[in-house]
Amino acid sequence: MHSELIEIRTGAEESVVDLTDRIGRFLSDAGGGDGLLNVFVPHATAGIAVIETGAGSDTDLLAQLRELLPADGRWRHRHGSAGHGRDHVLPAIVPPSTTVPVLDGRPALGTWQSICLVDTNVDNPTRSVRLSLLPG
Repeated sequence: MHSELIEIRTGAEESVVDLTDRIGRFLSDAGGGDGLLNVFVPHATAGIAVIETGAGSDTDLLAQLRELLPADGRWRHRHGSAGHGRDHVLPAIVPPSTTVPVLDGRPALGTWQSICLVDTNVDNPTRSVRLSLLPG
């Protein structure tokens, strides 16, 4: 198995960060071939999504998460910035990991699919993402 922990700077705003290019470099460094790629974010307030980016879907996702999980005082989990409790509910909706087949050293994604980090936690500007390739 080949594994690497990468750091992603998300800043102080909610974000959807496309990891697909970084994943491509990781797979290239791993030597190509077939297998299974696991992408995991070891944080209680972020998730991994396979989604189209650049055509508004990433912005739509954040808008829907704001509607579903408002940053207000309703949350019992109350440390951090206002509404931070919602960030701890996020991984139940956008899971902290995904597994994607790898064929010939590339993730077997559809034409418009990207692997993205979803981060609504404005209190933590840097995230770690674990990339692990299990050879086939």
